Amino acid sequence: MLIWDGRVPQLRFERVSVRYAGVPALREVSLEIERGETVCLIGANGSGKSTALKALLGVVPLAGGEVTFEGRALERLRPEAIVALGIGVVPEGRRVFPGLTVLENLLIGAGLRPRAERRGRLAEVYALFPKLEERERQLAWSLSGGEQQMLSIGRALMSAPRLLVLDEPSLGLSPLLAAEVFAAIGRIGAGGTAVLLAEQNAHLALEYAHRGYVLENGSMALSGSAAELARHPKVQAAFLGGD
Repeated sequence: MLIWDGRVPQLRFERVSVRYAGVPALREVSLEIERGETVCLIGANGSGKSTALKALLGVVPLAGGEVTFEGRALERLRPEAIVALGIGVVPEGRRVFPGLTVLENLLIGAGLRPRAERRGRLAEVYALFPKLEERERQLAWSLSGGEQQMLSIGRALMSAPRLLVLDEPSLGLSPLLAAEVFAAIGRIGAGGTAVLLAEQNAHLALEYAHRGYVLENGSMALSGSAAELARHPKVQAAFLGGD
């Protein structure tokens, strides 16, 4: 069994390429995440953000390059095996189970973990999202969009991931609810979980991330610290409302 000692990045993309029906969707994209870092991928629709996450999770095959998590190559693993390595996933659009209660949704995220551990994880999720505890007997369909996003994040956290991957967590949320969700993401990162988020809302993403990468048409256009990217004229013009 491979034991990760932290001397290499927790997650690494090395010149990763993806094609859809022969058309390039990612072109030799490289990125890294260190233990406990929060890293954002920003870019417009069609820039390749979601494709990068799908490449990480084994949902799409690589046309070139390599993805490694804690030193282990992932490209020959099925998605369920990749997630089992310690990666929690919050998909775009939330995708909660609408006919199940909040509690049932959360317990699905815990999988086959021991009952005592599930109780501890539930307590942590409820501390992060008190609204979920208040509504734990409600069916998921009856929650607001923001509450469903909290539920989706909470479900992913029930597996105690070492890396949390989020695809467009602010999508469809009001500015107030998006800020609330991102504040929770900030607390997750501060607790030591590495976070990779793909997000169009560059202002929020860069506020909570340590570093960021900007994708354009499937290629890496810029990278740097969150502060550097927030000041970059190209980022300001494209995403932050600058001149």
